[in-house]
Amino acid sequence: MATFTFRLPDIGEGIAEAEIVTWHVKPGDMVAEDGPLADMMTDKATVEMESPVAGRVVSVAGEVGDMIAIGSVLVEIEIEGEAVSTSSAQTDVVTEATPVRAEPVEGPSAAHAGGGASTSSARPDGDTEATPVRPEPVEGPGAAHAGGGASTSSARTDGNTETTPVRPEPVEGPSTTPAAKVLASPAVRQRAKDLGIDLGQVRPSQDGRVRHGDLDQFLAYNRAYAGAAAPRGDEQVRVVGLRRRIAENMAASKRAIPHFSYVEECDVTALEELRTQLNAAGLDRPRLTMLPLLIVALCRTLPQFPMINARYDDEAGVVTRHGAVHLGMATQTPAGLMVPVIRNAQDRNPWQLAQEIARLAEAARNGTARSDELSGSTFTITSLGPLGGVATTPVINRPEVAIIGPNRIVERPMFVSDGMGGERIAKRKLMNLSISCDHRVVDGWDAASFVQAVKKLIETPALLLA
Repeated sequence: MATFTFRLPDIGEGIAEAEIVTWHVKPGDMVAEDGPLADMMTDKATVEMESPVAGRVVSVAGEVGDMIAIGSVLVEIEIEGEAVSTSSAQTDVVTEATPVRAEPVEGPSAAHAGGGASTSSARPDGDTEATPVRPEPVEGPGAAHAGGGASTSSARTDGNTETTPVRPEPVEGPSTTPAAKVLASPAVRQRAKDLGIDLGQVRPSQDGRVRHGDLDQFLAYNRAYAGAAAPRGDEQVRVVGLRRRIAENMAASKRAIPHFSYVEECDVTALEELRTQLNAAGLDRPRLTMLPLLIVALCRTLPQFPMINARYDDEAGVVTRHGAVHLGMATQTPAGLMVPVIRNAQDRNPWQLAQEIARLAEAARNGTARSDELSGSTFTITSLGPLGGVATTPVINRPEVAIIGPNRIVERPMFVSDGMGGERIAKRKLMNLSISCDHRVVDGWDAASFVQAVKKLIETPALLLA
């Protein structure tokens, strides 16, 4: 038998280490050639490691979430045959060596009370090692102490005595069961026991004696103020994989970027009517949600505010104002939050945007999105749809300098023009727009002006199709 050592290969240029995301094997498992061993995540991708040999897994290097350096041992596999040499720098095969264990030399077989006996075990160099003999425990009520411990003797019917060690009894503190001091009849005590009630917590009504009526009052009070639900056991979950990448990126964004947020209310009644009419036209086109129309409004407005469609390299001290709008779209996936990118969003009409939104969201959720589809955004939009709340303060997707989030649409009465110089009260659909900006690059005036310009387009949707 031989041991094959699989070392973590170089899985990307400039990658020094990778994170264990999933183990497909454990020690003792049999693995086939080209069988999966583990999923390893780098800053760029998640790669499945496959076994180049068939055999039994002897050991694995670490747990899920651990970082493994390139070239380090990942898995050791026991294989058939003699030791073979390999020229690969990533794998080694070594022959198992059976360790030579020294056989212990029998010494005295019993321990003497008051003194320790020893046995000698032979070492390979001929020396002997003194090993103290531990007394075997004596089965029964007690065990004999070697070395002269205090003991008590209990007489048996056959005349023999058995030594039982005296164990110090734990010193009880103040009684925690005051129920033993409560005056109550046996029937009341039995009922309290059946109900799981500590009589010490029941307030007696008279003469210090707990009666059935006192139990009834105790039950009524505690049921009226019972908790909403039983407590759930604590659970510890390791932050690994994509979840850890998200945590690191969000923490870096909040540490490095001085955020400020601005929220404005927009009347989207006319925009919603336009969307409904376009969907009801029966055209052979994707159905429109509010999001593609909002993206059109953003792309129409961003050229007037180039400081918002930008990326800031704080290490080099350079702000790049982009001409094209590569729109990041925050998407919730089973693995966590991902941001696929709509390339050149300014060149797409609402139906093309709707189609691209659906395609990228599906690719992000099923893990088929390419690396170039998940990077390079210049501005990000984030939306929770019906869960959007009244207002949000989104975290900037670093190194971008701004992120915008539409919130939930609500209906409220408002004063509107009646067309004859007066006003009337009408039901309107309202939505808040929340924007967060990097105050190192974007001033509050610029952010407010940008949102107001977007609001004008949203509230006059005919301009979107002009």
